[in-house]
Amino acid sequence: MAAALAFPTCCCCRRPSLRPSAGRRGRRPVARCALPSSEKNSFSWKEYAISVALSAGLITGAPTLGWPAHASPLEPVIPDVSVLISGPPIKDPGALLRYALPIDNKAVREVQKPLEDITDSLKIAGVRALDSVERNVRQASRALSNGRNLILGGLAESKRANGEELLDKLAVGLDELQRIVEDRNRDAVAPKQKELLQYVGTVEEDMVDGFPYEVPEEYSSMPLLKGRATVDMKVKIKDNPNLEDCVFRIVLDGYNAPVTAGNFLDLVERKFYDGMEIQRADGFVVQTGDPEGPAEGFIDPSTGKVRTIPLELMVDGDKAPVYGETLEELGRYKAQTKLPFNAFGTMAMARDEFDDNSASSQIFWLLKESELTPSNANILDGRYAVFGYVTENEDYLADLKVGDVIESIQVVSGLDNLANPSYKIVG
Repeated sequence: MAAALAFPTCCCCRRPSLRPSAGRRGRRPVARCALPSSEKNSFSWKEYAISVALSAGLITGAPTLGWPAHASPLEPVIPDVSVLISGPPIKDPGALLRYALPIDNKAVREVQKPLEDITDSLKIAGVRALDSVERNVRQASRALSNGRNLILGGLAESKRANGEELLDKLAVGLDELQRIVEDRNRDAVAPKQKELLQYVGTVEEDMVDGFPYEVPEEYSSMPLLKGRATVDMKVKIKDNPNLEDCVFRIVLDGYNAPVTAGNFLDLVERKFYDGMEIQRADGFVVQTGDPEGPAEGFIDPSTGKVRTIPLELMVDGDKAPVYGETLEELGRYKAQTKLPFNAFGTMAMARDEFDDNSASSQIFWLLKESELTPSNANILDGRYAVFGYVTENEDYLADLKVGDVIESIQVVSGLDNLANPSYKIVG
């Protein structure tokens, strides 16, 4: 029996969002979606009505797609949802991961921000888009020139030489992007932007010197991801003439969810998910991780019992995560999580809705298609533990169906950041 995703009433669902909901980006019809070598949907009252109906179904536990129904208790109403909406939300998974790093270096953020703004500039019609991109590039170049020494000063000493090399590459890349804009080569802008933001992200990661806090003693012996790791998940697609299989790249964030990410990475190394089917795909989430048999999670062979982990939430501004309670239970209604449910393909742990500490092996990815989960004001943040984002091929998550098979999940990098790996223990 799978862990449920049942959600209580949220006051943000009582009125329509004033911002248009972002639709899925256009996808090309291919046989395979390997790792790489926008449309907008305007708000309509019909969509809103469907969203409210879905919300009501979740509240009352109405059966959906054959999944078990669960009633969910009503929680106190959030006093003022407007405090949760603090400007346009960040929806890009790469940007969310960059801002989630435990660093405080204004100079590098002043380079990062205009480079990310290029995405919005490219949404402008006609040649005005490139005029806006040019302003972004000049702003980033100026910020890099003025702030280079401050950026270098923020690097961990052992990574300073690598940082200098990356900043040199970034400066050259900005000049190349400027020439691309001058040549009015709009199609070449986004790939170059992605390359430059990768340089920025690596520089920011090199600013983190060691793991920034101590995990509470009661969880310190669990598998812990003390840093980040990247995995590739290959899924075999059934009954789809346009798609045979797909590889999803996922970045796991142990800086903000060391217990949750460590638990998942440990299961990956045990090959727990290899050969497992997608068990829920309803347009709202894609979910898997429920093993065969009566157990609802991973049975640790060393104990013969289901291994569970606590609810783990890092709040923006805090130095360490909070454990074992939702933010509502803690009375932190205005708090923002460091890893929000903003991006298509946000990855989190499923659990019993009545037990905050019941997560084990069941995971889900959010499909951002519904007004039920507007970014920065949804009913998931602070209730479920996010521990990563799909950063490549995330749009194809919407093509997955119940019965599609996870052929493998393989670690690409970061396994050395896993402390206390239980998969190495015989038995």
